Amino acid sequence: MPKVIDHDQRRSDIIDVTWALIVKGGLEAATMREIASEAGFANGALKHYFPGKDEIIQGTYDRALGMMSEGVATAVGDATGLEALRAIVYASAPLTEEAIVAGRVLLSFWERAMSNDDLHQAYLSHLTSWRGGLRTYIEQGRAAGDIVTSTPDEQLVDEIVLINVGANVMSLIAPHLSTPALLEAQLDAFFERITTA
Repeated sequence: MPKVIDHDQRRSDIIDVTWALIVKGGLEAATMREIASEAGFANGALKHYFPGKDEIIQGTYDRALGMMSEGVATAVGDATGLEALRAIVYASAPLTEEAIVAGRVLLSFWERAMSNDDLHQAYLSHLTSWRGGLRTYIEQGRAAGDIVTSTPDEQLVDEIVLINVGANVMSLIAPHLSTPALLEAQLDAFFERITTA
């Protein structure tokens, strides 16, 4: 009787291996040969599960986003307005070891996306969705009277995105300049500014 192969589990295993290689040595460490070797496949067998490296990177990126999205969804819950904005900003920031590791994968994805239009479009789609959520919570916070700053909504969205992306990069490149405590203080100051007349 032929052996039954769980293709979804195999894809998940390949992503696990790719994740570990990226975290350990960056994107350059996650070669197709190394991924195949670490996953226990013969060279070229990865093509049965992923057409190429970009699709493996996309799958690994999707996992990183999924982890972050789960954390954000749990933190936000049923909240709206300022409470939801605060929850999404803190939950998506690299304040925990798990978030910092996920940021390592994202940084590698951003590098690859610079030269691959499909990956680039995937990130732009995520960015559009993320910004839309931030904008909605800011509008709700203003309507409730909790957000009182005169800074335009779009500028607040830009600030949050730039703080988050910059913090992800700095937590990897110069962690002594972007500790969780320093980032938390920066986020606290941001929220103090937008809620104080």
